[in-house]
Amino acid sequence: MRVRLILAEALSGLRRNASMVISVILVTFVSLTFVGAAMLMQMQVGKMRAYWVERAQVSIVMCRDDSTATTCVDGAANDEQLKTVADRLASPALADIVRDVRFESADEAYQNLIALYGDEYADYVTPAQLGDTYWVGLVDPGKSDVITEAFTGTQGVEAVKNQMQYLEPLFSALTIATYIAVGIAVLMLIAAVLLIATTIRLSAYARRREVGIMRLVGASNRFIQTPFILEGVFAAFIGSVLAGAAIVAGVHFGINGYLKDRVTFITDWVGMADAAIVIPIIIAIGLVLAALSAGFAIRRWLRA
Repeated sequence: MRVRLILAEALSGLRRNASMVISVILVTFVSLTFVGAAMLMQMQVGKMRAYWVERAQVSIVMCRDDSTATTCVDGAANDEQLKTVADRLASPALADIVRDVRFESADEAYQNLIALYGDEYADYVTPAQLGDTYWVGLVDPGKSDVITEAFTGTQGVEAVKNQMQYLEPLFSALTIATYIAVGIAVLMLIAAVLLIATTIRLSAYARRREVGIMRLVGASNRFIQTPFILEGVFAAFIGSVLAGAAIVAGVHFGINGYLKDRVTFITDWVGMADAAIVIPIIIAIGLVLAALSAGFAIRRWLRA
């Protein structure tokens, strides 16, 4: 009977402040959608980084006839210089670092370029412009600096390049976008908290006679406060569920239905399993913030 009375009071308050409740739902929905999107974005950055770090290679670019590096004063790398690099890569000193080595001659690089971009490039590029390259896979990609230090300055080696240096700006840009989404979400959550507190105070003011009667008959503060807290929690719960639905729709239609077929260089996307992790978290955030803001607001009003 007591529980039924509390629920009846909470529903009554929701009906009386329908417009404010709808505002709370919408603000909570938007803010938690941003929170969920930021979490998924950071998960995607983590997946991309793990994928490319595992596959990223270090390229040891040998000298060409037109190279201007100080290690290329003799022109294109000769057989002895190529053998020196190959022997050093196979040496015991680098055995714990080098996973595999693939040698790509200038002719092979040229054929791969034509196969990738079409025959029209044959009039503009020659094998001599590409040069020979050793592609080095690493056991631990974090130790790429060892390869760089080992071969930089070696005669016949024009440059040592780590593929990850080209991907880091992309990861940095995505991380910044995540921070922006989090910042917007925090501002929206603050607005939701303030709106919930205002809604609860208006609801308490509208029912001030009922609250006064409850006090006169000896009702405890907890019994008086609970319906008001439930109002805020109920509105926030609806907004949280809507945010969860928006995240599911975004993953299903935005990622699985659109991006996967168009952005082919990313092979590992966030999916429904990741959404299943995010949704309970944003619902919990919405409920906890609503309960805290509503409880604080009604306690201050009762003391006034």
